[in-house]
Amino acid sequence: MNITIYDVAREANVSMATVSRVVNGNPNVKPTTRKKVLEAIERLGYRPNAVARGLASKKTTTVGVIIPDIASIFFAELARGIEDIATMYKYNIILSNSDQNKEKELHLLNTMLGKQVDGIVFMGGNITSEHVEEFKKSPVPVVLAATIEESKQIPSVNIDYEQAAYDAVNSLIEKGHKNVAFLSGPFHELINKGRKFEGYKKALADAGIPFSEELVVEGDYSYDSGIEAFEKLNELSAPPTAIFVATDEMALGVIHSIQDLGKVIPNDIEVIGFDNTRLATMVRPQLTTVVQPMYDIGAVAMRLLTKYMNKEKVDDHIVVLPHRIEYRKSTK
Repeated sequence: MNITIYDVAREANVSMATVSRVVNGNPNVKPTTRKKVLEAIERLGYRPNAVARGLASKKTTTVGVIIPDIASIFFAELARGIEDIATMYKYNIILSNSDQNKEKELHLLNTMLGKQVDGIVFMGGNITSEHVEEFKKSPVPVVLAATIEESKQIPSVNIDYEQAAYDAVNSLIEKGHKNVAFLSGPFHELINKGRKFEGYKKALADAGIPFSEELVVEGDYSYDSGIEAFEKLNELSAPPTAIFVATDEMALGVIHSIQDLGKVIPNDIEVIGFDNTRLATMVRPQLTTVVQPMYDIGAVAMRLLTKYMNKEKVDDHIVVLPHRIEYRKSTK
């Protein structure tokens, strides 16, 4: 049988209002009365009903988090950053996988709202006008993490992906490479074609190196697509001497494909990845990669959300965190 606040009040011989004050940490309760109520709660095994409390206070202290894939090292790090800050501010998390499926993303958004969450952190690859309209209609604040939204209407936390790509490619060009390939993630996602690809092209242009379409390959973020990409690049009449890869996982596929073909990294070909996940140190040679601070992006996104939920002042709703390149053994 469910124990109610009424049962606790009767057991402790106090009013239900007094029990409520004790449960919610209200200091205006006599120590002796508080002790009596807490002992009654312990004896009866009472657990406050979060839904009922939420209906009364119009807050559930619950945050919805929608991510593409919790199995991904990248998104797991982001989720950890969100979770740690949520715990610090005493919020609970409801976590859902969207599989980067638009219909599922929109369905999950409405499901979260149906659960009376106080706010939502959203991560996705392709933010459409339909997404933006749903975010704007939301009765609770929404913050995007590691997710680009072109109109900048929705609060977000990212790095400067175009500049990060530029820096990576430029570092290869400065070592004398003129035949630099780019293995991108899916081009329908703005973060790839609209940011990383633009950074790649700008670095070439600034160095006076002609852009070659055959040196650009579109992958799907997977290890296997990295393998397939290098096999394709290696068939060119002038194969690349260096490759900038949009994610670490694809970069591992590239490295293993290079090695399978009998080439040596970095002597024959240099490779730079993107994200600085744990994978970068698990491969040999260890991967040089752009550091995208995934944990920090998640943590800052959650902190930004708490400001909106608590009606605090927000100076800038578009947050851009710093990036850097971690040089390891896949480059000279």
